[in-house]
This record gives sequence, structure tokens and C-alpha cells, in this order.
Amino acid sequence: MSKSLRNITDVTSRQLCTGCGVCAFVEPERFQMGDALELGRRPFVREGAAPETGKALQSCPGANLTHDYNKDAPGIEKELVDGWGPVLDVWEGFSADDGIRKGGSSGGAATTLAIFGIEQKGFAGALHTRARADYPYLNETTLSRGRAELAAATGSRYAPASPCDGLDLVVKEDAPSVFIGKPCDVAAVQKARKLDPALDKKIGVTIAFFCAGTPSTKGTLELLKREGIPDPTKVKSLRFRGNGWPGMWKVVYDDDAGDEKSVEMTYAESWGFLQKYRQWRCYICPDHTGEFADIAVGDPWYRPIEEGEPGKSLIVARTEKGRQYILDAAAAGYITLENHDLSLFPRSQPNLLGSRGSVWARLHMLRLFGAAVPKYIGFKMSRFWWSDLSLNEKRQSITGTVLRIFRKRLNKRIDVESWTPPAKEKG
Repeated sequence: MSKSLRNITDVTSRQLCTGCGVCAFVEPERFQMGDALELGRRPFVREGAAPETGKALQSCPGANLTHDYNKDAPGIEKELVDGWGPVLDVWEGFSADDGIRKGGSSGGAATTLAIFGIEQKGFAGALHTRARADYPYLNETTLSRGRAELAAATGSRYAPASPCDGLDLVVKEDAPSVFIGKPCDVAAVQKARKLDPALDKKIGVTIAFFCAGTPSTKGTLELLKREGIPDPTKVKSLRFRGNGWPGMWKVVYDDDAGDEKSVEMTYAESWGFLQKYRQWRCYICPDHTGEFADIAVGDPWYRPIEEGEPGKSLIVARTEKGRQYILDAAAAGYITLENHDLSLFPRSQPNLLGSRGSVWARLHMLRLFGAAVPKYIGFKMSRFWWSDLSLNEKRQSITGTVLRIFRKRLNKRIDVESWTPPAKEKG
């Protein structure tokens, strides 16, 4: 771990926080999660809190990520392991429930696998993220205990989320639960459960979804403004994806006259705007596909999507537990598996090996200019810098990082301020 990262405050002030919320679970009497408008979800120290114990920093994926699986273990595909982490099996598939399939961002695999665990494996629930009822452009952590709750929360949420701050809900249950989150969230869970036997017993299976980064709340508010909605308190619902594949960004709101209106745009257009507001830690992340999870799901982008085509998911088994869980769900009729083909994975994410190589160069430039960096162990990165990036891409990676160091003040400590949403008018 970097010598400059001695505690969680160092992680946040040096802009390495992922916003996962695990520190608030591990040390709840010290930390509580809040929103930093231009950054994302961040831990804030409670008034009069005791000093840190060190367990939060040990669990933090922003400061350190270590791959400690056996790369020579039976079942792990050797030709994929260096670039994609542990992979045992890959399918294209979709939920057998047509409503969940349509509502999901890409086939509803994560949702239906969670439902299978609750209905057939005796799991207590699924810990995941959903839109806040009072401020639907924001997220909240919830433990769903049944099909209806999970079905109501389908669709990706391209906004800050900290599902690990709800791990106490999992620990309180009598039976294990499913955990669904971003790759960094799942990595945090795996780190925390090694320190906490009580948590370890209550994690039934972990499901990660592919992630290209988390835009800040400011990004969402700026997109609403661009679409003629300057007052976020007027928003009644906001969907980033789903209800079709890949789905539309759609906001429903009341105009100044009190009439309900809606605006929508393609996923590609909305993400093209929001991705400019991603937190810095996402730019130096080596894991966009859930390498620490039992199961990872994403879009099968290996082929063009026809208009009106029903959603499909790329489903990756990363552990033997995850592989058997997928097969059991298919046998029970919850999920339909087809196109069983390992090559679907790299073909669906053709740019990620280059991205992995770029991280290697960015880390070197950050160190050179005095910025803090996470400690990564067990990730192959340098080889992809040399093999998967053109000369121009290498140059852009270096120059872009140098520019960001000074524009984002990455070599300085920053003050992280808590933000609260504007109050709604009564009546």
C-alpha cells in the first residue's frame, strides 16, 4: 500500500476512493457515507468519532487490490487469465422471466440469478442498489427479499452508489444473501469478509456487473439541465437504461405548470455525456469486469444489436461456486443459457486490454508527479501497454494523465465537502 495512504481520509483526499461504502460498514461508529457533488459517494467522519482501527483501510479497494487466486487451479482458462482474471465458463443468456428480461439493461441476468437464490437456495435476500424514492436521480442501498422488489429495481444506475454500507443488513439475517455491485464493490466485500467471519458466513454468492466508471451526481444534474430540467426536485423518475436493449435514458418530471412531461435519449448519447464526470479512481481501475466476483455479467457487445431485439447478457463464471450456481439456475428454469463460448468475453470487450495497459502507464506518471496511487498485486498490465496500444494511444495515455494531474489536482490533497439534495417544496 502506498506510504501516503495511512488512513481513509488519505484515500479520499488523494482522490482514490471508489465510493463503495465498505469503510462505513467496517467502522460504522467512525464513518458515514454521503454525497460529494463533483466526486461521488464518500465517507465522512462522524462528530466525536474514535480514531480509525485500520480495518477500514484494510478493506478499502481504492487503496489496494490483490489477486490471490491460484492461476493454475483446475478449470481456470489459461488463455484468458492474464487479461481477464479467473474465467471458468462464458455464456450468452437471458432471464426466463420476460418482464425481468425486458426491464434489465441486458437480459436481466443479475436480477434473475438473485431471485433464484432467494426462491430456490433459501437466501434471505439480495443487497443491491436502487433509485431513491424521494430523489430518483440518486441511489440508495437496499436488501430486497423477493421477486417483486428486485423486478422493480431493474436497469443500470449510472450514478454514485455505495452498496457496501448496507452489509450490516446482510449480517443481521439468519440466512446468507446475494450481493450485487460494481467490480470495486465486490472486491471490497471479498476483502472485508476475510476480516469478518460473521460477514463471510452471510455472503451466499457475489454478482458483479461490468463497469466503465461511476459519474458524479453533478454529471446527472448537468444532463438534466441540458435537457431543460434545471430543478431536480421536479424529477419523478429517472431511468438510465432498461425497458429494451440497450434501453433508453428517460426522465419523467413535472414542468413549471405542474404538467407531467418526459424526455428520453439513447444510452449511447447519455453515457457519452455522463462519462466525462467519472470519478478519478475509475481512470486507474484494472478491473472493469468483476474479477473478484463469483459471477460477472455484462453486455455481449461482440455483435451489432438489432432494433427491437430482446435483451441478452454475457454471463461469466469466475469461481466454481459461481459456475454451479449458474448451471443450477438454468436447470431450474430461471435463466436461459445459449452460445456457450469463451471467446465471447474478449470479443464483447475489445478495448479493455488496451485500457489495462493504459493503467500501467498512468500509475507511472502519477508517481512521477507526486500523486498517490493504489497498490495492485497480481494484475498483468505492462504487457498490454506494449501489445494492445498504438503509438498514438500510448502518447495520449501519457499526455492525458499529465494534464489531468494538474487539472484535477491529483498531486495535492483536496477538501471533500458533503452535499445534500435541494429540499422539495411542500404541498
